[in-house]
Amino acid sequence: MDVRIGLVGAGWMGKAHTNAFVNALMAFGPDYGKPVFEMVSDVNENAAKNASEQLGFSRYTTDWKDIVTDKKVDVVDIATPNAFHYEIAKAAVENGKHVYCEKPLTLTAEQSVELAELAKQKGFVNYVGYNNVMNPANAYIKELVDSGRLGRIVKFTGTYDQDGLLDESIPISWRHINKFSGSGALGDLGSHLLSISQFILGNIQSVNALSKIVIKDRPVKEGSSELAAVENDDVISILANYENDALGTISSSRVAAGRKNFLTYEIQGTEGTVYYSLERMNEVNIYFASDNAADRGFRQVFLSPEHKGYNAFYPTAGNAMGYNDMKVLEAHELLSALSNDTPYVCDFEFGASIDKTVDAILKSAKEKKWIDVSKKGGVTV
Repeated sequence: MDVRIGLVGAGWMGKAHTNAFVNALMAFGPDYGKPVFEMVSDVNENAAKNASEQLGFSRYTTDWKDIVTDKKVDVVDIATPNAFHYEIAKAAVENGKHVYCEKPLTLTAEQSVELAELAKQKGFVNYVGYNNVMNPANAYIKELVDSGRLGRIVKFTGTYDQDGLLDESIPISWRHINKFSGSGALGDLGSHLLSISQFILGNIQSVNALSKIVIKDRPVKEGSSELAAVENDDVISILANYENDALGTISSSRVAAGRKNFLTYEIQGTEGTVYYSLERMNEVNIYFASDNAADRGFRQVFLSPEHKGYNAFYPTAGNAMGYNDMKVLEAHELLSALSNDTPYVCDFEFGASIDKTVDAILKSAKEKKWIDVSKKGGVTV
């Protein structure tokens, strides 16, 4: 089945999505859907034209509305900055299109819930790009949790830190402005960790958070002495209660000196513990309390063809998957849902559940109190 794609946004993420579609076809074959690159849109005409030529799109435009209304487009792929996701996704669904939207779904839980309800009503495939959910390691860890081998889950501890914005001379960008980004380190990095934890453990019930802007002003452009105020969090720390009664401590920083892509988490249960770091993407560390006393200690498990998703890339264990391979598995899951009606995790409802948590965290950090995630608008616990 041909899946005709209209891409909105010709930047780095748009290129990553296109590359993922190509590699998904290579890895899984056309029986799971064959991507056809129909049209690309970008407000920058040169970027749109270059993407059309370099990425193989048949046509290009500077108006995204041309894509959501085009009869030759089956799925609208949204790879724009965060602030434009809601309007484009809503228009796409209303025009009878399937939607593949990079995370976050929108800037507010209210908008995300609206889109989730609309997509469910219309019946189109609706996918949000939380690519870490597709990591075979996380799927394996979820199987461990669901099987009960770790016992009753007691605690989730996770951190996602980078130092990409540590340099004070880096100019201000859309990521620092709330109306364009929604939040800072929380939305850009921490939401990935939230997606993993909620994929594995289920939804978070309540949160208590602290946030800080470390670099309060940045140059308006490179080399300028004129400064503009940073509006959102450089660092955030969260306490969480999960609906399954587990406790969580979650943090994120975009100014963490020395940390490049430090996504790491540990899940502790009454019968065992599992630890994982994305910087060692192909290894999972597990401890089981049931081991003989002399054998107790963490064991290292390498990803292998027995782990879901891995065998699309390698026939033997211990080979190294890369970060972009998660995007390939994400594109495959979308193509398969479109072509074969197979189930998928990261729908708009899942995206809305993450955005509900993000909204509650922001409210908690602002009001300095516990906030119930499940209640509309958030209420004090």
